[in-house]
Amino acid sequence: MADWISFWNGSHAIYVNDRHKAVHYRAIARDLAGYVPGPQARVLDFGCGEALASAELAGRCGRLVLSDAAPAVRERLSERFADVPSIEVMAPEEVSALPDGSFDLIICNSVAQYLSRDLLAQLVAEWHRLLAPGGRLLIADIIPPHVSALADAAALLKLAAREKFLLSAVVGLARTAVSPYRKLRAELGLTTYEEAEILALLRNAGLDARRVRPNVGHNQQRMAFIGERTA
Repeated sequence: MADWISFWNGSHAIYVNDRHKAVHYRAIARDLAGYVPGPQARVLDFGCGEALASAELAGRCGRLVLSDAAPAVRERLSERFADVPSIEVMAPEEVSALPDGSFDLIICNSVAQYLSRDLLAQLVAEWHRLLAPGGRLLIADIIPPHVSALADAAALLKLAAREKFLLSAVVGLARTAVSPYRKLRAELGLTTYEEAEILALLRNAGLDARRVRPNVGHNQQRMAFIGERTA
């Protein structure tokens, strides 16, 4: 995972332009807001990335912890949300040090593909501890084995056509083909899962698991799951 952290910690062109980035994060925040159980909820967004629209998500809950492994990302998050008192920015190790039952909702969106299976299992066990009874874990944007990079590109082009940045998306995809992201993805691969694997992972951690639809974000060929702590 260190190679991926280094990638996200530096400058990259994963988004084709600023409009793509804004549209992406606005849609993510809108979708995630629907999972917040109430206005006093304590929420963790693990591996949140730039989280441009998280002020909207924070407005739906009592406390929002944004956690990312990349130090440069955390620094930008702290600056961006310095005036939003309900948002805290934490490193993953700071989250690990929190007491049992600290959260009512834990979000892991578009992160699992960059983790090994063993690491994801360790994190799910930790999140079970951090969830309050009745709390939920949302793991979203899981890539099934049959969904290729071409399918991801098609989903992006569909979004770009709808949001009016199609030309930039075409140019951006061509640029991405020779980018550090593509090279790193080719070297390391992305971790993919069958639906049954994620359900088993959540249940083995003691969570009541189910798949939910739609997926968070624009790519509906990927999957989302809820794991609920019932005791």
